[in-house]
Amino acid sequence: MALIDLIGISKNYEAQKILCEVDFHIDEGERVVIIGKNGSGKSTLMKIIAGVLEADEGRRIVQSDIQIKMLDQKPSFRDGVNVKEAIEESLTELNKAKKRYDEISLLLAEEFDNKQLLDEHEKLSNYLDHHNAWNLDDKIERVLQNFQLKQYENKPVELLSGGEQRRVALASLLLQKPDILLLDEPTNHLDVYMVEFLEELIKKEQFTLLFISHDRYFIDNIATRSVEVEECKLRNFSGGYSSYLKQKEELLRTMQKQHENLLRLLRAENEWYARGVRARLKRNEGRKERLMQLREAAKTNPAKIRKMNLELQREAKHFNRDKSINKQKMLFEIEDLYVKLGEKELIRDFSTRILQKDTIAIVGPNGSGKSTLLKVLLGRIKPTRGVIKKGEFSIGYFDQHREMLDDDKNLIETFCPMGGDRVEVQGKNMHVYGYLKQFLFPKEFLDKKIGILSGGEKNRVALALLFTKKVDVLILDEPTNDLDIPTINILEEQLINFPGAVLLVSHDRYFVDKIAKKLFIFKGDGTIEESYAQYTEYLENEKEHREIQKITQEAQKELEEPKKQKEKSKQLRLSYKEKMALEKLPLEIEELELLMDEKNECLSDPKCYEEIGLAKLAKELEEIEAEYEAKVDELLTLQEKEELINLSS
Repeated sequence: MALIDLIGISKNYEAQKILCEVDFHIDEGERVVIIGKNGSGKSTLMKIIAGVLEADEGRRIVQSDIQIKMLDQKPSFRDGVNVKEAIEESLTELNKAKKRYDEISLLLAEEFDNKQLLDEHEKLSNYLDHHNAWNLDDKIERVLQNFQLKQYENKPVELLSGGEQRRVALASLLLQKPDILLLDEPTNHLDVYMVEFLEELIKKEQFTLLFISHDRYFIDNIATRSVEVEECKLRNFSGGYSSYLKQKEELLRTMQKQHENLLRLLRAENEWYARGVRARLKRNEGRKERLMQLREAAKTNPAKIRKMNLELQREAKHFNRDKSINKQKMLFEIEDLYVKLGEKELIRDFSTRILQKDTIAIVGPNGSGKSTLLKVLLGRIKPTRGVIKKGEFSIGYFDQHREMLDDDKNLIETFCPMGGDRVEVQGKNMHVYGYLKQFLFPKEFLDKKIGILSGGEKNRVALALLFTKKVDVLILDEPTNDLDIPTINILEEQLINFPGAVLLVSHDRYFVDKIAKKLFIFKGDGTIEESYAQYTEYLENEKEHREIQKITQEAQKELEEPKKQKEKSKQLRLSYKEKMALEKLPLEIEELELLMDEKNECLSDPKCYEEIGLAKLAKELEEIEAEYEAKVDELLTLQEKEELINLSS
């Protein structure tokens, strides 16, 4: 049975139709991704599922006692609360349940047949099992470490950046493990190592998950089903992003075949209609109406087919791995570059050359210095020491703050500052609307001010504007943030066709694999490694290396352990009292075993336990068992000590 069912849901914003009589469900254990371009209705659908937005029409059916939690884009916290307190406060209900479970466990030791306590105990046990809340302190520590929040655990949340605050909110939700978790772009502000941890946690804890993401590898690794929102409707695909693309290709072939069949039928119907009077008889009105519908379908289908075909062509991967030596001119020559900000070494003794047609991705953990390197190359930050030789060329720069945009200008003024309605794009003169249409902007956006656009729309404007500039080098800092997948595909197409050099910082593994021919990998300690491997291949090798290191360290530890034990055992000696205990304890244990057998026999005989008293007999057996356990532990400890002494002699 579905945890949530949406039946015949419709939602409009003024004249714009967002969802039209759509059905949706999510079952326990499913991990469903919502795919679609910005403005198609992804967030609207998620908010209706969460229950924070009312549909105009339709029904929302939710199983009773289902807990649904959603990650807010701008999370709020209690004033003055620090990071660890914020996470702990979100787990109040789980901690209360664990405390009550422990209390009942103690009560049941005395009242082991109390049905009310047993029922509550079972209910709490199931609740803690479902939320995996048995060792919350350990899990909090693990999440703090992996989301790089440990260094901020005593810092007020309000002093953190927006990205860090979202990591705190995400950590809280993951630890709560609601019945259905809703995440909107969860990988934003996470580096690849955090994303890897998030993927492992979601799969290990078996979350029921509904999410929106532009991270295509994350979708592939996590999603069990993909739901596409397009033209007011929902379309379901099994599996993750790769599976979605294959099924879209199959859908395209089916649509093309259906369109061919429709055209054959339309030709036959047109011939019938052209025959004249018989076609105009009243009894043939229905057939005439079907003909008009066929004509309309014949007009619209080619546009849909072309659009889907273009999207699939853009998504087709072009992993160009040209490992030959580049004979193009030198743009940057870097020698012994050293950059220190405050007490932190960000770049240490880095030397390299960047050539005319290089496409380089700069990758690594958050805060390791990737954006700093870009700013050093742009001349905005002066290096602590080292030499940067720069050729004669022009640079186009895109950053996360979109500094090239003026909020008071509309799109026409932004792209045609000197007037008119034409733009130059890589030597081609185009109408501004024709160009912006490539970046998914409808005509009515041309008069809109930049200031009223969403973050994703501003990013699309900034990228479109960047490609109108005549530059030799593109420097991009996190260009895929706030973009939907169709726009990222357009960006990738533009970068693949760009004739100059590209330097980009990104955590998007799929994007980096598709675009970059070379990697600058920040290790987090100031060193930068250069590699020609695909980024995912490099990450897999790095993970294997970490695992081998761990196994080697554990093996080394095991080898050293006997040596330590031997050294320790040389100092050991059995005291006279311990020697006597070694002789006496086996006999005492044997006597206690016989005594326990007697008491257990008595407990199975009504005459015997009625004569002594059941409560008294049970108490005596409990005392004997406790004494027995203590003596067995003492004997085992002494035997281990004796064994160590014998090994060292």
